[in-house]
Amino acid sequence: MTLPSGPPDPSAPDPVVEGVEAEPEGAPAAGKTVVRKRPKPGERRVQILQTLASMLEQPGAERVTTAALAARLGVSEAALYRHFASKAQMFEGLIDFIEQSVFSLVNQIQERETDAVAQVRKVLSALLQFGEKNPGMVRVMVGDALVFENDRLLARMSQFFDRVESHLRQGLRAAAEAAGSTTPTVDANVRAAVLTAFAVGRLQRFARSGFKRSPTEQLDLALPLLVP
Repeated sequence: MTLPSGPPDPSAPDPVVEGVEAEPEGAPAAGKTVVRKRPKPGERRVQILQTLASMLEQPGAERVTTAALAARLGVSEAALYRHFASKAQMFEGLIDFIEQSVFSLVNQIQERETDAVAQVRKVLSALLQFGEKNPGMVRVMVGDALVFENDRLLARMSQFFDRVESHLRQGLRAAAEAAGSTTPTVDANVRAAVLTAFAVGRLQRFARSGFKRSPTEQLDLALPLLVP
């Protein structure tokens, strides 16, 4: 799923909810047919996720209710459930986007970058840059938006960072072997855990500062210390 960046254009005419006709301002001309406009297939689903992500960017928006989401979209809560079976499924849609976006970048880095140290640094940078560009998603990544939701969502984000750590471990093991380490696996495991904790900490600070403290703050100076 591709989730467009940024909130919907407020100046654009709202698509009409299924079963509701668009009515022009004032009395319609006699005999004039009112045209019913419907979102394209999948368009409303993406708009719901886009709006949810946008709402999560707001201060104090760790918990977004379906009532508030429906009000922002100008639809009924029942209309939301025509596209998602539950609120948890909406968050799963956001997690899908996070996973696809981040691991697509990670795979590209691993395919193109042959130097193990540079690869690890770029993976960390890509993860934190994604968070910087998608602050609403950061609330999902660090679990703040999932505290009152289904436990499986928190477990899934935990698995996401386990995968990140696994990718880092691969590059770090190669770097340790190249450096002549006698215990490359142990070295890689320890370093990968530290780097993952660093990334999570940067994302948490970003969210809890109201998105004022950038996760990439002085990253160019920090990376050589973390991945020499």
